[in-house]
Amino acid sequence: MPNHLFDQIAQRMPAAKAPFAHLPDGRTCSYADVLAVSARFANAITALGVKKGNRVAVQVEKSIEALMLYLACVRAGAIFLPLNTAYTPAEIEYFLGDAEPAVFVCDPSTAEALRPAATKAGTKLETLGLRESAAKSAGSLLDKALAASATFSDVDCGADDLAAILYTSGTTGRSKGAMLTHENLASNARALVETWRFTSRDVLIHALPIFHTHGLFVATNVILFSGASMHFLPRFEPAQALSLMPKATTMMGVPTFYVRLVDHPGLTREATAKMRLFISGSAPLLAETHRAFEAKTGHAILERYGMTETNMNTSNPYDGAENGSRIAGTVGFPLPGVSLRITDPETGTPLAADEIGMIEVKGPNVFKGYWRNPEKTAAEFRADGFFITGDLGKRDARGYVHILGRGKDLIITGGYNVYPKEIEGEIDAMPGVSESAVIGLPHKDFGEGVTAVVVPVKGAEISEKAILAALEGRLARFKQPKRVLVVEELPRNTMGKVQKNVLRDTYRHLYKT
Repeated sequence: MPNHLFDQIAQRMPAAKAPFAHLPDGRTCSYADVLAVSARFANAITALGVKKGNRVAVQVEKSIEALMLYLACVRAGAIFLPLNTAYTPAEIEYFLGDAEPAVFVCDPSTAEALRPAATKAGTKLETLGLRESAAKSAGSLLDKALAASATFSDVDCGADDLAAILYTSGTTGRSKGAMLTHENLASNARALVETWRFTSRDVLIHALPIFHTHGLFVATNVILFSGASMHFLPRFEPAQALSLMPKATTMMGVPTFYVRLVDHPGLTREATAKMRLFISGSAPLLAETHRAFEAKTGHAILERYGMTETNMNTSNPYDGAENGSRIAGTVGFPLPGVSLRITDPETGTPLAADEIGMIEVKGPNVFKGYWRNPEKTAAEFRADGFFITGDLGKRDARGYVHILGRGKDLIITGGYNVYPKEIEGEIDAMPGVSESAVIGLPHKDFGEGVTAVVVPVKGAEISEKAILAALEGRLARFKQPKRVLVVEELPRNTMGKVQKNVLRDTYRHLYKT
């Protein structure tokens, strides 16, 4: 088996005319186009001086051309570095200074604002926008690619060579660059194709961003490794997704997608009859959403667990969904080739079933380390090669993995450990509650005060007093919130994950008055 990620993709490609991506403007990108367009971009970036091991940083809107640029970097032996489109010029300056890319590609509309950051980093600036018409240029890099050859001799790469650097979300301190190798990405794609039973007959609804591991690696690489196709959408719109389901077989999404679908009157068994699989990840899916979706469609959403540093680690079972094998609130079992254990966060000692501890993983999917940060890398790996994920969880008696939150979200109040997930589960089950987030805030007497931030169902009236009364007798005294704050919505990142760090910062003075 070849080591090069693109060699493995090319070996699995179906007939040249087979569709790879159906685009919103009516165009279809075939697998022949994948080869030709990625070759054009590879020729364009190498002409700019990009060599094996150089970084290519990219902050552009989602487009098929941007996806071809990712593949071009892989073919050229460069390291693809996608950046969130929401990052500001000040944040971009940090990433360019840290990664020192040979080329930085941005949207034409942001080029002038970002040029100073590129100049400061000594990085060549190119642009890539949306290809709205043949008459209008969509950026300097696309112009160069269109003028380049449609054939390219892939640069030789080994399994351990870097294919990408993805920066973590940076909820504590500066973002760190996770170094992902060709084999990290290839092994995970192979495991997911096997686990989720993807074939060339599958058609995926792809409405995820492509600056994140979910949309870029999980969704895209699974399609490429199975020779399947996809409807490649700029963003998620429930009505559009529903209209495509008769022509699709699968969908990957974040919990927000499924919440919006459940609220849409068009979600029915008939609308989803041609679909075989709905997958959710990047943030916890509420059990209520899981049940509501299944009641309306007959489909049990498949939850899985992954992170920037590891791609995907676990998945609920594909088989037996009709018999309850996909259990709401769990993320299933380790993927083929992945080892997972729960350990004492302080000592690293493995824990028994149903004991809460730190989730650690090991496998070919686990990243090489943090970019130019050997100290942090050493601190996050055990001597036997297990990566300390920072996620708290447990494995139940059946072996299902449960995620209970980030280690940094653990609340220590009066010397007792409190796991927010347990309290959130109690609050979320209450009538009139849409969702909740439980955080620890500085408290002079207890160290941290357990605090619940609660979002009511639209039109419902809930109060702090009523929630506190409902928790009486349901939880040990030390676990009960000292305050309940009712808000319209919780802060989320682009992948729908609740940003508890923002909540902690917003309400940090709550107990100081």
